[in-house]
Amino acid sequence: MAKSVNIAVLTVSDTRNEETDTSGQLLLERIEAAGHKLVEKCILPDNKYQIRELLSRWIASDEVEYIVSTGGTGLTKRDITPEAVRPLFDKEIEGFGEVFRWVSYNIIKTSTIQSRALAGVANATVIFCLPGSTGACKDGWDNIIVHQLNSEHQPCNLVEVMPLMK
Repeated sequence: MAKSVNIAVLTVSDTRNEETDTSGQLLLERIEAAGHKLVEKCILPDNKYQIRELLSRWIASDEVEYIVSTGGTGLTKRDITPEAVRPLFDKEIEGFGEVFRWVSYNIIKTSTIQSRALAGVANATVIFCLPGSTGACKDGWDNIIVHQLNSEHQPCNLVEVMPLMK
């Protein structure tokens, strides 16, 4: 049986609220369907210091093992999620962004170059940063994250690597 993991979800948006946060809601549904535990969900504006403060709290928490964020990964002036998150990483997981853009390319073609999706590890907490569209969250979760958070996925997964990160 696959191991359940603890996940926190962050939506980065100046315009979304709990009623209009379709990307965050999709992630909550996917987390539940996969048998994982939602530890906390939060919506923050595109402010790198607020994002860093919240993520730092989650990274320091013994309860949060994984973080999935949605939003702020594009190219507009307000899109600052990579700039907010990258300094917190102990290690970046370059392959996540590469595979995300490959998956995305098969759906939206060259528009995927505008995505700065990324992932990394901070204090043995894995952080995935997805674009803010519901489609991008679906593609990232269904094609990458769900498998890497499944302790039975072979040949390897991030759940079995977690004890080695500590």
